Amino acid sequence: MDLLSILGIIIALVAVIGGNVIEGGDVSALLNLPAALIVIGGTIGAIVLQHSWSVLKRATRQFFWIILPPYINFNEGMQKIVNWSLVARKEGLLGLEEVADSEPDLFSRKGLQLLVDGAEAEVIRNVMELDLSAQEQRDMNGTKVYEAMGGYAPTLGILGAVLGLIHVMRHLEDPAMLGPGIATAFVATIYGVALANLFYFPIASKLKGIVNEQSLYREMLIEGIVAIAEGENPKAIELKLKGFAAG
Repeated sequence: MDLLSILGIIIALVAVIGGNVIEGGDVSALLNLPAALIVIGGTIGAIVLQHSWSVLKRATRQFFWIILPPYINFNEGMQKIVNWSLVARKEGLLGLEEVADSEPDLFSRKGLQLLVDGAEAEVIRNVMELDLSAQEQRDMNGTKVYEAMGGYAPTLGILGAVLGLIHVMRHLEDPAMLGPGIATAFVATIYGVALANLFYFPIASKLKGIVNEQSLYREMLIEGIVAIAEGENPKAIELKLKGFAAG
């Protein structure tokens, strides 16, 4: 579980709501169902129109990475590659067949299977790099959904404010309604700006960081598997991969 994400959400909410209370504002004044419907519903409608079903499904799955990110451990991955190289050195590349069958990571399993099949090092690199590039592109497309939401939300907040003001202007004959009505109208703007800058853009940035880390991990796997195919010494492979595991 990513406790920093939870902490960040709590700090953001406390800062905004707490600042409003300190200034003498009422928390209930920030609760407005029509404004929420315009901003959140309009944003969702816009991204549904903009993106394909496959991208939206990926983005939905990636949302849970904010709290439960994929487990990535470079040191464990490096040690796993070194162990593969030891098996290949003792039993030959065919000795990795059992290892490939039991490997849970599909990307690693593909590389191991290429080793077992006797593919050349350059072929292995080309196949796995194409796979890496395609996977990274699909994951990045998912993060762009949240970037798009961050772009639409403030604009829809302004739209909500304008609609609210139109409603207020229809009751100019009643001065008592003007103040509360205008205040309510601008709640939509608050929703749009707050959602974009406290949630949507930070979520997109965090997901990009996770995707980049996954890609770096897979690059390490490619380098390790290619090194095994080239018959490099396990110790040399470990030294080569230590740069990926640094930090």
